[in-house]
Amino acid sequence: MLKIYHNPRCSKSRQGLALLESSGEAFEVIKYLENPPTKKELKDILKLLRFSAIDLIRKNEAIWKEKYRDRSLTEDELIDAMIAYPKLIERPIVIKGDQAVIGRPIEKIGTLLD
Repeated sequence: MLKIYHNPRCSKSRQGLALLESSGEAFEVIKYLENPPTKKELKDILKLLRFSAIDLIRKNEAIWKEKYRDRSLTEDELIDAMIAYPKLIERPIVIKGDQAVIGRPIEKIGTLLD
């Protein structure tokens, strides 16, 4: 089953959700601002994406610029920042089995659909 880490206030995330809805495939919506991923879940997501933590961070968010931009952070510190401030997590993230994509551009989600 597919999973989408979704932020309803984000237009790209809404587009990704609409694509999944029109696909006819079963999926689970995880509103990650309300239910942030655990450290283990975030590490698992990063592994599936083949990303470093810094690659998953939205660097234009105000909280990043205010608290983190000028600091040298370890991988664990970056993950902790995303857990503390889930708004920093790039979206949407779509997972299917052992594959995951960031839905930017939205067409990337299509690679996971049957």
